[in-house]
Amino acid sequence: MNKTSYSLLTTLLLSAAAPLYAQNELSNFTATGRGGVATPLVTDYQALGINPANLGRRVEGTPLVTVGLLELGLGAGSRSLTRDQLKNLVFHAEDGLSAADKQALTVSFTNGNALNVNAAAMSVGLSVALPVGTVALSNRQRVVGHVGLNQTAADVLFNGSNAQIYQAATYQTNGQYDPAKAPMISAALQGTELQLQWTDEYNVGYGAQVIDADGFKLSVGVGYRYIRGIGMLDVRVDDGEVNAFSSLSPLFKVNYGSVTGNPNFDYRTGSGLKSVGSGHGFDLGVTAAASDLVRVGVSLTDLGSMTWKGNVLTANDQALKKVTSGGVNTYNIFKEASQLFGSSSDAAFTYNPDRQKKEKLPAKLRAGAAFTITEKLDVGVDAAVPLNNLAGNLNSTLLGVGLDFKPVSWVRLSSGVTGGAGYGTSVPLGITFSTKHYEAGISTRDITGLISEDSPYYSVALGVLRFKFGQAK
Repeated sequence: MNKTSYSLLTTLLLSAAAPLYAQNELSNFTATGRGGVATPLVTDYQALGINPANLGRRVEGTPLVTVGLLELGLGAGSRSLTRDQLKNLVFHAEDGLSAADKQALTVSFTNGNALNVNAAAMSVGLSVALPVGTVALSNRQRVVGHVGLNQTAADVLFNGSNAQIYQAATYQTNGQYDPAKAPMISAALQGTELQLQWTDEYNVGYGAQVIDADGFKLSVGVGYRYIRGIGMLDVRVDDGEVNAFSSLSPLFKVNYGSVTGNPNFDYRTGSGLKSVGSGHGFDLGVTAAASDLVRVGVSLTDLGSMTWKGNVLTANDQALKKVTSGGVNTYNIFKEASQLFGSSSDAAFTYNPDRQKKEKLPAKLRAGAAFTITEKLDVGVDAAVPLNNLAGNLNSTLLGVGLDFKPVSWVRLSSGVTGGAGYGTSVPLGITFSTKHYEAGISTRDITGLISEDSPYYSVALGVLRFKFGQAK
């Protein structure tokens, strides 16, 4: 069987370039500002992918039709990079790396949460309140990436053939790195996680109120999405096992070498957001309200699976190969990685072509509660629990406590505290301007992360084209 070889370490970083230039609620500027408290509160099309039961909630003033265009969100954070390092990765990618820079980045990237990136862009959202419930639809691009490296993985990435593991006498014969003595990937890269998921989603949901009694209301909902797969990379080295899989759109410009002629390889070419996989996802939710003062929501999201068929490569445990390059030379780690490790002549890892691979979606359990304290103040708590550790999922439970405060009827200020999911403790902040027919706002998941030296986090969610018409019956 023909094989293609390219760097395990840098394939993800090449792939993650996309999110740096582009969780469900990240594009929801109202939920982002209050710490991701969304499960009991989000309404209309913004409930898709979070809790479809909220589509069925009817309160005074519920619009007949809600339309939104171009709601965007972007986040990039680290638990180990300095603020300047993250800033250079995001804003000064073409700056060169000195020997000191490489040494510092090797240390900073040696962390289980060295880099977390996520992005969401909703092109259009629509919800219509019918007498028998509310129907909603939306189209959304969603990207989630995670980089966690051990010391060897970071060393190989930034120093290439000069990495310490290649100089160790244990693995040498006559002063040269000996493939016959090379350590297994499972030992050399233990604890390394490189993950990316980029999808193009078409969502539809329905929610209805099934109990409407004095002092108590109960709504249920279901959501469905057709998913086009733009890119998937899931590399995990843990507990003596290596699981590696990739399926990347031609957009990523990966050089697959001679493997393109292998009959087991479905080689995809072209341009734009050409898909390399497809799948189906489902969401289920329920929301209860007591006297419109207390709301409790629970949902299961991203149930289902995808089948990746284009440019599929898989790999298991094997001996660590020596690369010939000297590692990346600029802060544009992603581009440099593809240039340095994109061919079969310079590889640390060997992949095999596959016809297809079926993967579950990054399923989550969400639960939250919200309380109306006064007409001007709402508070809430929320949790999102990953049900698997696949690419695209949270890498740990996300917890949030948030509030909305209305100093005047048309201004809503949001803040709170969040923790988990690889981002540490964050202090969100947002402002929304809302009238009967129009809504716009901007928020960040962590105001402190914008200035933090030790745990930098750049994030923004923005929406300025959200319109409401009529009133539900």
